[in-house]
Amino acid sequence: MLRFPLVPLAVAIASLLACKSSPDIAPDPAGSAKPGVAVPGGHVQLTEAAPGPDVEPQVVAAIARATAAKRKLVVYVGATWCEPCQQFHKAAAHGDLDTAFPDLDVLAFDTDRDHEKLAVAGYYSNYIPLFALPKADGTASGKQIEGGVKGDGAIAQLTPRLRGLLEM
Repeated sequence: MLRFPLVPLAVAIASLLACKSSPDIAPDPAGSAKPGVAVPGGHVQLTEAAPGPDVEPQVVAAIARATAAKRKLVVYVGATWCEPCQQFHKAAAHGDLDTAFPDLDVLAFDTDRDHEKLAVAGYYSNYIPLFALPKADGTASGKQIEGGVKGDGAIAQLTPRLRGLLEM
C-alpha cells in the first residue's frame, strides 16, 4: 500500500491553485475600487482601504460603520495580479455575491502596498486572497481563510469557505 504524506501534498496542490506572494499574471486595475469608496453592487459592499494610515484605525472605523448598519465585516487582502482576487472583485461589483452575503462589508487592502502594515496588525497569510475576522481593536482575530482556486470556479470554491468564516 502506497502512502503519501498528506501535508506536503496539500501544500503542493494549494500552491498550484492559489496566489502566492508574487505576481504570475499582469495587473488588472480595471474594475478596482478606489480608496474609501464602496463598490456598488447590491448587498456586498467592498471598500478599498486608504493607502496612508495604519491598518487598525481603518478597521476600527469599518467595524463601527458595519455595527451601526447591522452588517458583518471582513478584512480582505488581495492584489491586482491575483486571479482569484480579480474574480472576487468582479463578483462583488456585479452583485453575484449578494444572495450568499446580503449583509457583508468588505474592507479591502492591497498586499503589495500594505504588506508591512498588515503584518503588524496580524493580518498575515501564505496565500491570497485572505479573508479575516477582525478583533474590536482592529487587529486580526486569527479566524481567517486564505487562497482560492484560479479560473471560473473561484467564486464557487470561495463562497462556502467565506460563509463558514462568517459563522465563526
